[in-house]
Amino acid sequence: MGTNSDRSVGPASQKRGRRARDSLSRAIILEAAEKIATSEGLESLTFQALGKELSAHPTSIYRHFRDKDELVLELIDSLRSRSYGGNLQKTGSWRDDLRLISRHVREHYLRYPQLAFQMAARTTRRPMEFANVEFALDALLRAGLSPDEAVLHLRAFGNVVRSLSSMEASLLALDAETRKRDELAWEVEYRQLPAEEYPHIASLAGQLTGVGDPRIFDLAIELILDAIELHVSRRPVTPAEPEH
Repeated sequence: MGTNSDRSVGPASQKRGRRARDSLSRAIILEAAEKIATSEGLESLTFQALGKELSAHPTSIYRHFRDKDELVLELIDSLRSRSYGGNLQKTGSWRDDLRLISRHVREHYLRYPQLAFQMAARTTRRPMEFANVEFALDALLRAGLSPDEAVLHLRAFGNVVRSLSSMEASLLALDAETRKRDELAWEVEYRQLPAEEYPHIASLAGQLTGVGDPRIFDLAIELILDAIELHVSRRPVTPAEPEH
């Protein structure tokens, strides 16, 4: 005859452990999705995995999200909001404003390296993305760009910020051993290259920096800001129309 402890792990007990039907919400599901995605990667974020994490039947998640893609886009935008929502305040300088948003984006990507490539590539069509675009466009127009120029520069600036940020973040997403080998390559293999074949590398081997050097990101942003300022300064001045 089974003991009380034997009976406690039977089907009835497992059934009692199931979450109540109406206890799920979008916020609860997003919290579980973040836990899975940041620890195991987006490929592991399935409704089956969510159901297990939430002690709920996977089909109950469809009451809140149409499919995985909608869930991922909502997750990306909600994480942005948590990272720097409300922190995009104008400084009075268009250059400082573009520096501000670029640094927020970089820090956000480094905070969530497992999601970096999805964050870089996807258009979420959600509030935090709208706020980012509005903030950057405002700064670019204040720089003196025409509306047509501003939308092109928005794309170029955003692509550079996201590309550099996701590249840095992807290093953090590597396993520790692989990341260590890649970082050491700049200190070991590059210094061992023959000077007769690679004279410039040989002379500068001690100064070469890895992908994760934060100065690279700051330099790239300053180059873009200088290019915008130079572009505006070279625009022909339209003569004022004579007064009648």
